[in-house]
Amino acid sequence: MSMVIHVVTLFPEMFSGVFGTSILKRARRDRRIDIRVVPLRTFGVGPHRQTDDYPFGGGEGMVLRADVVVPAVEWAMMHQASPARVLVTSPQGRLFDQRLAEELAQSEHLIIVAGHYEGLDERARLLLNAEEVSIGDFVLTGGELPAMVMVDAVARLIPGVLGAKDGARHDSFSREHGWLEGPQYTRPEEYRGLQVPEVLLSGNHQAIRAYQESMAELWTKTRRPDLLNPLSPEGTHDEGRDID
Repeated sequence: MSMVIHVVTLFPEMFSGVFGTSILKRARRDRRIDIRVVPLRTFGVGPHRQTDDYPFGGGEGMVLRADVVVPAVEWAMMHQASPARVLVTSPQGRLFDQRLAEELAQSEHLIIVAGHYEGLDERARLLLNAEEVSIGDFVLTGGELPAMVMVDAVARLIPGVLGAKDGARHDSFSREHGWLEGPQYTRPEEYRGLQVPEVLLSGNHQAIRAYQESMAELWTKTRRPDLLNPLSPEGTHDEGRDID
């Protein structure tokens, strides 16, 4: 059975290019993953399909209505037998990292709600037992881009999605020690006076492995030293319709 991901969004048209191209397109074609986009406005209230309203207590901006978000997510739940893990994109959420991507990749059904405006009515989060997730300490105009990032990061961890059997295992952050991946080279062996390291041409797999490990450690130490000594084993947590 393939993983099912529903994305609930005000702007479903934004996803056709990303989900219909390259690796995600192939993964969907091969039924490794089933991605469905749910237009939130379909569940809007009133003749104008209203999805948001002014916040109680005053303040700037608008808030997504609970009586719109909850029915949309419940609709997605009804169209898949497996229990769903519900995520909401939010700057207040847990930081999305490779560890969380690997955790989510074990799920059979994910529902991602793309947040907008000042967020969604807190009652929707409580009723849906939704988890807030952030892709970084910055604010975007909407949750569609974070939803795309999360789907892409999770999908490539599903067996069979990548061409290489263990391709994702050797990515940056995915290695056993969580280091960055070191430098990569391909043909030609010499370009504008710069040579491919000789050890990579030697055919000595043990030496190549040792070189790659040493370069991974060096790059991590110089570029992301925080990864060598994480604060805790769990890291820091501060924070449909088909597309053809």
